[in-house]
Amino acid sequence: MAESTSTFNTPVLWINEYLKEKIGLDTGIGVPFFPSRPATIDELTESWVTITPSSTQEPQRLAYAGVMATWDRLIRMRRSPFPHIKQEQLLYYFYATQDNVIENMVQVQEKVLRLMDREDETGEEINKWAKAKGQIDGMDCKFFFHRFRVYQLEEVRDIIDFGTARTYGGNKIIIDFEYHQDTEISSS
Repeated sequence: MAESTSTFNTPVLWINEYLKEKIGLDTGIGVPFFPSRPATIDELTESWVTITPSSTQEPQRLAYAGVMATWDRLIRMRRSPFPHIKQEQLLYYFYATQDNVIENMVQVQEKVLRLMDREDETGEEINKWAKAKGQIDGMDCKFFFHRFRVYQLEEVRDIIDFGTARTYGGNKIIIDFEYHQDTEISSS
């Protein structure tokens, strides 16, 4: 199986790498992205986040700055009879665990909001970014992004989750997006 048709080549891969690069380059905060799973935040304190802005620039290593993100992919029911446009949601939990918690959380939250809550403009920017990026881990982007919207929820459960994770601050952001995929990947 070719790398571009790998099951690891998902829209989430491209969105996470886009956010990791943009947050890192614009704020200097290296934010690692993990799928939701049992883990200890303590393991991150000596981690580095590597950002490769484009094929012509050297990779940058940003020290873990006390902010991490976990994500869940939420595949939504198709609401139209047209089967080629997919709609999904990404549920991100951003955790701040070290110094400057409020400042770092505000910077990361604002960056995600400003990047991702621009409907078609966000889709166009990610498509342009992915084309310039070329490949991630040997995979070509086989997705064409359309619209993005951002939602934020505050729930009592979040306070409990953030408290049990021994964090000082947290934020839950939902990104709703639409895309279609290349026929090469959809027929494999």
